[in-house]
Amino acid sequence: MERIEIEPRADWQEKVEKLGFGFHTAETTYWNEAAYYQFTRGEIDELEAATNELHRICLEAVQRVIDERLYSRLGIPEAFVPLIVNSWEREDLSLYGRFDLFYDGKHQPKMYEYNADTPTALFEASAVQWFWLEERFAGADQFNSMHEKLIARWKEGGISGPVHFACVRDHAEDFTTTLYLEDTAVQAGLVTKRLFIDEIGWNGKNFMDLEEQPISRIFKLYPWEWMIHEEFGPHLLKEPWQVIEPAWKMVLSNKGILPLLWEMFPDHPNLLPAYDSPEPLGDTFVKKPRLGREGANITVSVNG
Repeated sequence: MERIEIEPRADWQEKVEKLGFGFHTAETTYWNEAAYYQFTRGEIDELEAATNELHRICLEAVQRVIDERLYSRLGIPEAFVPLIVNSWEREDLSLYGRFDLFYDGKHQPKMYEYNADTPTALFEASAVQWFWLEERFAGADQFNSMHEKLIARWKEGGISGPVHFACVRDHAEDFTTTLYLEDTAVQAGLVTKRLFIDEIGWNGKNFMDLEEQPISRIFKLYPWEWMIHEEFGPHLLKEPWQVIEPAWKMVLSNKGILPLLWEMFPDHPNLLPAYDSPEPLGDTFVKKPRLGREGANITVSVNG
């Protein structure tokens, strides 16, 4: 694996904006064309194998949480346990998730965490990167087929009728990601409708859209741990709709799953040592909250 510096395209901002990628620059440059990473086929195979293995053991961890009722350990309210169990037993459609890995091309990939419920960076990695690659290195391969696999996954879902797509208002990254996923659903032959989370209503029986039509299936780029605490949260228990990502992802999007995985698979080559308290790690460790987005509330302790 090599990091190779390269001259950015002179008009790259205009080009990515034409693709719908409007959040390329925030406080600093988010999309950086001054360097790229080059992998060998063997390294890509190693990353893919590690990802498949991590997904496998994570599913085992979900089963253990359900079998042993370990919800309190993850801070999941008891009232919402039936949502998790029912969605797991029905094998409700799970579309995607994002593992955050450490990898240097020399050691086995290690999992930092698993964003299993509301992962972003999808549009950039699947589409924007592809057009950059086509222009700069025609004939090269970006070593991912996420776009094609998303379309295939929608087709596997056995979905009929419209799918609503929702995210929080006034958040460019979430909105763009939601639009992209809606596009993959359309390419899979599904009928879609769009609205914001705050536009979802309740009529006493069903969640409703702005046209007062029942929402039977929804993709929501909005954390489950927020949804269950909303004003309409208790109505989720009636299960009036199918949600993507499903409720069982509450288990895996919770960083409390990391010490549980280390318990179940000690010294696993793709895991970092993780515990519920810092004592086993001495005075050098990283402390994360169970729930948090974009690195919020993380503490790094080095020699105390």
